[in-house]
This record gives sequence, C-alpha cells and structure tokens, in this order.
Amino acid sequence: MKVSVRVPASTANLGPGFDCLAMALPIYNTITIEETVLPGSGVDINVISEDDAIDQMSIEHLSLNENSLIYKAVELLYNSIGQNPSELKITIHTNIPIASGLGSSASVVVGGLIAANELLGRPADEAALLSIAAEVEGHPDNITAAIVGGLVISSLEDDCTVVYRKLEWPNEWNITVCIPDYELATDISRSVLPKDIPICDAVFNAKRMAMFVQAIHTKDANLMKLALQDRLHQPYRIKLVPGLERIVEALKHEENVLGCVLSGAGPSILIISQKNNLDRIHSIVRDTWSGLNVKSIIKTLGVESLGAQVISNED
Repeated sequence: MKVSVRVPASTANLGPGFDCLAMALPIYNTITIEETVLPGSGVDINVISEDDAIDQMSIEHLSLNENSLIYKAVELLYNSIGQNPSELKITIHTNIPIASGLGSSASVVVGGLIAANELLGRPADEAALLSIAAEVEGHPDNITAAIVGGLVISSLEDDCTVVYRKLEWPNEWNITVCIPDYELATDISRSVLPKDIPICDAVFNAKRMAMFVQAIHTKDANLMKLALQDRLHQPYRIKLVPGLERIVEALKHEENVLGCVLSGAGPSILIISQKNNLDRIHSIVRDTWSGLNVKSIIKTLGVESLGAQVISNED
C-alpha cells in the first residue's frame, strides 16, 4: 500500500504570536509512504526536489534514517496503537525551502503522520495527530496550520493536547513572502532569545495579541499596524537577518503597508499590505538585499485554507 500527502508551508508568529499564531501558505511538500515487501529492509527515506539548492539543503538538514523527525512521528503513531513501524519507504518531494522559516520540518512531520495514519486504517483522529505532531516539533503553531489550514491560534496544553481556533484572514490584505537565498537554522534563531523577559514586554505582547485578533475580525488596518509589533523575539533575531532593519524602516514610509514581520524563526520575512503598491514593496526588499549580494524570491500569496490533503492512496 502507498499513500501520498500534500502539505502546505506555514508562516508562524506573525509578530506578537510567538509559538501560537501560524498561517498555511500555498507552497507544498509531498510526502509518500509505501509499505515494502522486503523483510529486514527497515526504513528507507529519500528526498527529491526539482530545485538543486533545496535538494542540497534537504540532504544537509533532514536526517535520512530512524533519527529523522518524520520517522519519529511515524513511530509514535504506530506505538500509540501497540505496533512498531514495518519496512517503509518514505519519499519527501520538497518545494518548501529548508531552514527558511516556512515550516518545512512541520510539513514533513505532518505529511508522515497523515500518510502513516492512512496506512494503518486511520486509528488516530485529528486531536491525536495534532498531539503527536506537536510532541515531535515541540510547539503547536506550524503543525496546526499545516494540518487544518488557514490562520490559526493554537496552544499546547499541559496534557499534551492542542487547542486551536481558526481565524478568517481578510481578503483585502496581501501576504508577501520574501525568501533570501541563505538559511537560518531554528536552533540558532532560538539560541539568541533570552531565558527571561521583563514583565512589561510580556504585557506589551499580550496587548498586541488582543489587537491582532480584533483587527482580523474587524478588518481594521490601523489597528493591525499596531498589532504586528513584538518584543519577545524579533528584537533579538533581527540582527540574524542582514538588511531586515533597512527593509522595516523603508516600509514604514509606505502608506499601504501594515507591517513587516519575521516568518517563524526567519530568515524569510512576511509583509502585510493592502491591495496596491505591490511592485513598490517587491522592489524595496529586492533592492535592499541585492545591495548586500543576497538573492531572493518574493511572492505575494493567498492563504491555504485546506491544510494537508491525501492526494493518492493505492493498495
């Protein structure tokens, strides 16, 4: 039996929502798991990409053995029903850039879990899949967006369950994803964060999260400009992304830009704007990074509302 699952990229944090806000984006990885008939062959993991640069980074960042995140997720699912994984062939078709803050690892974990769940006859419901994926990833934001799609606010509870709610992103607001051609590992980006924060910064972000939810519900552009501010992670990570300070400063003077935030741990950035002056936004980012000899991919995208989907199931 062979199952293929298409999983979207995701952008997390969105300014104030550290480890709890995320949005699915229409860039996809496809994960295929096949039960093999060769006894003792164990797990065979392969990475395929049409982009040589992504393919090379995938090889460097994705373990291709039992230590990989995807195998850990599959193993946890099998163990939850009292089984061990049989001989499996896992193929990861990558289109989501690795180590770029776009949920590449979450997509692999989610794709592996859903494919394995299909192979096993769907013993795990959505809640169980979310719980296992969050255990593997360590936080619920990207995996929740990857599984259910859309814009989600999520929380990993003390009992390891994931509580989430979907918010409806205003169609009037553009999402421009800017991806530089270098990587920034999540563990490095997390290492610069302080272990303790001042109470005033925690209060600041609590206020911004409340503003964010209200701005989404009411489509209040002026409120969203305030809501996208953050004091928990971006001030510490901004130095890890060359040119970001210049980009943020330049965009402040663009009338229709609501904000510029790191996508996840970076180095990709997300620009929220109203439906005009996209050419100007693209040129500001492109020219700033070009001046630093940094190539980039800049895309204005919609929200992927469906999340992970089984696209093939063959007996």
